[in-house]
Amino acid sequence: MQWILWLIATLIAGLAGFWVYKADKKQAVPYPLLTAGIRGLLLFATIALLLIPAIETMRYVTEKPLLLFLQDNSASVSVALGKDSAAYRKSVDEQIEKLSKDYHVVKWGFGERTQPDTVFSYTQPFTNITNALSEAQEYYEMQNFGGILLATDGKFNAGANPALASDAIHVPIYTIAIGDSSAQKDLKVARIYANKSVAIHSTFEIRADIVATLCSGYNNTIVLKCDGHEVTNASVNINTNRYDRSLSFNLSADKAGMHHYSLTLPPAVDEKNVNNNVADIYVEVVEDKKKILIAAAAPHPDVNAIRDALAPIESYQVFTCTEDNFPPSLANYDALILHGLPSARNPNLARTIAATGKPMMFIYTTNTNAGAFNTQLNTIMRVTAANTASHDVLARYYPSFNSFTLPAQVQTVVDKMPPLQCAANIPLPVGATPLFYNKVASTEMPLWYIQSGSVPVALINGEGIWRWRLYEYKNFNTHEVVDELIRQSVNYICADTKQKPFTASMPKYIYSDREPVVLNAYLKNANNELINTPDALLSITDSNGKKYPYNFERMGNSYFINLGLWSSGTYTYTASTTLNDNKYTATGSFHITNTPIELSEQGADYAMLYTLAHKHQGAFFTTATQPSLADSVMHNKQIQPRINSSVEYTQFIDKKWYFVILLALGVAEWLLRKYWLAQ
Repeated sequence: MQWILWLIATLIAGLAGFWVYKADKKQAVPYPLLTAGIRGLLLFATIALLLIPAIETMRYVTEKPLLLFLQDNSASVSVALGKDSAAYRKSVDEQIEKLSKDYHVVKWGFGERTQPDTVFSYTQPFTNITNALSEAQEYYEMQNFGGILLATDGKFNAGANPALASDAIHVPIYTIAIGDSSAQKDLKVARIYANKSVAIHSTFEIRADIVATLCSGYNNTIVLKCDGHEVTNASVNINTNRYDRSLSFNLSADKAGMHHYSLTLPPAVDEKNVNNNVADIYVEVVEDKKKILIAAAAPHPDVNAIRDALAPIESYQVFTCTEDNFPPSLANYDALILHGLPSARNPNLARTIAATGKPMMFIYTTNTNAGAFNTQLNTIMRVTAANTASHDVLARYYPSFNSFTLPAQVQTVVDKMPPLQCAANIPLPVGATPLFYNKVASTEMPLWYIQSGSVPVALINGEGIWRWRLYEYKNFNTHEVVDELIRQSVNYICADTKQKPFTASMPKYIYSDREPVVLNAYLKNANNELINTPDALLSITDSNGKKYPYNFERMGNSYFINLGLWSSGTYTYTASTTLNDNKYTATGSFHITNTPIELSEQGADYAMLYTLAHKHQGAFFTTATQPSLADSVMHNKQIQPRINSSVEYTQFIDKKWYFVILLALGVAEWLLRKYWLAQ
């Protein structure tokens, strides 16, 4: 609409100029057109300043397509490239230089994590291709993101399969396969299985998967050691070039404590990769079994999910029942898991439950009776549950939780979990530690918390744990994180604090020499409350008997220490503290392996990279065909420049030159009229 204002300013200025022209002509001014023109221009500029304080202009900018070069920086790529590393790097630089004329090329390295502008280092201990692709899409999705150039051997040991989990990527992917896809002679212990804990004097199984490629004719003995001493062995006879077999070892749990088992497979003749011929596992032998009762108001899939999560723990005997066949006595059980109890049908059951003094885990559901829950259970948990209409609530992980060690992937897994179905608002009780919060609540409403005290209690405010297990399996091909959350919560409330007021634990007991070792310790007072008032000491002893003293750090109401990186070997630890003149100790061991996960497999996965490229309208290349990569990208019509338009406003009032013009026009007319005496 600015043209209307310009038209008005032109008409007014034109009329004013015409009037001045007629007046000056009557006064016999020598050049009336000059004075009339100056007056018209002066008036036009003044009116424009008032009516049109800013000029609107359209600006067009051409944005080059952005190409992201993703270089696998894991250790396996260095092995795959070998002596061709310099030639490969030169070829990549040539392709990027060629593309840089028409595209904006950004370089990232990746492995365990992404490294912008850091490529060709080949030092990362893990490979997570899916995470690198996801971060790229998230980081550049608002720009003219043209495509991804992915250079890798295709071997991933972290994250999901990128060919299956890359649906969120909306740009072409060009893959460069590094390494040889042909099979190589390799003999490995692919995986070793055992229960984490078993009861003393029981028989338990350790099972191992043996995989061999091009090892026909191999005959040897695989050896299983416990704490450095051979306990059994088995013959391995291979008569085919593709071999896959599971071996089972039945062992007797004769001694309580944590035991380190090591399975060693002698290498085959001319086998180059022997890093995967050894596997380690830790098994804890406990002295008694705890009886766990899972009682529900009505049959529910959550009960089966919790029972299945606890089933692998040999130190537990799990029993289930419903309200209709609730046992008359709870004396024989060590802990109770109550789903929807006490219920509206039998609110007096709360008094029976509270009187037992047993450790408990409550799952609050639509069947739970709020009145009985609030009043009759207040001796063991001081909460006030306010019933609401059943609603879905997403979980938010509480990062400061430190009552026990959580699985490493808990944040990633929980972010993909469906909501729990909640039927009440339950504020966090005093002395409780939240594990998960309501993700969208304006106040801190826990969905899952742990409460220490004379009777340890855990509470899950909502039903639907069974869906969590299904979704974790759907997204990560396992339900280990959800199972571990259940197990650790039950382990916490079942801990025999009278006999073990001070404990120490590790997230795992087998580390590589490239990852830091961490240790947690927990001290409880007479009220079964976690405290860390006294100092806690730690002593690490290596296989040669050398000791390394440390002091624990305080974290929350427990102890924590990051021991950093250690060289390969087996170590024992002794944690100690003193409370009320009583000295408490906790012992254990851990093993450091120098077998990098990256080197456990060799060769390149051409099939996965080919599938990934064609799924995303890109192309597949090897290091040999890489010189044609730039030409392929340039012929992709999907990758085009983008023209961005923007409106710009020029403010006259901010321009000094504009006022100089107004002043010059006014002074010029005044001087001419003075000179010609045409006032």
